[in-house]
Amino acid sequence: MSSDERGSLQWFGISTRSNCERVVANSFENKRFEHFLPSYKTKRLSSDRVVEKEKPLFPGYLFCRFYASARLPILMTPGVARIVSIGSEPAPIDPLEIEAIRAILKSGVAVEPYPYLHEGQRVLITKGPLKEMSGILLRKKSEFRVIASISLLRRSVAVEVDSSWLSPQ
Repeated sequence: MSSDERGSLQWFGISTRSNCERVVANSFENKRFEHFLPSYKTKRLSSDRVVEKEKPLFPGYLFCRFYASARLPILMTPGVARIVSIGSEPAPIDPLEIEAIRAILKSGVAVEPYPYLHEGQRVLITKGPLKEMSGILLRKKSEFRVIASISLLRRSVAVEVDSSWLSPQ
């Protein structure tokens, strides 16, 4: 089967069984599948020392590059739960998003998982002088704002906040 018949080689999200990200990554390595398991280092205090541990940046997921039409070997890999799909079709991931995560990890700056927030979403401010306030998230250029409204008056105010103060509501 030619590459035209199989489609193009694309990145896909692979959902794993609980805590099986490394097992799946090792299996993909052995099968010579191109894969990417982004991870970060975390420190925690043990009884007598600080323990550093590497954890998946996206718990329960890793990425693999393959032809969508040739997905059976991926699905048959021990620890794989499913390929992230829309309906019954595997949903490819934009390679620029994969490269952005690679660049962040390569930069050496501190990185950690963070809840996905999108404009228009209701959020809760968890830190700072407005702690416990909720509103709608707005992004203006590179700044985050939370909109608070008085519905009866049909009036709103926007306050600039640090994105690290926000959590989804």
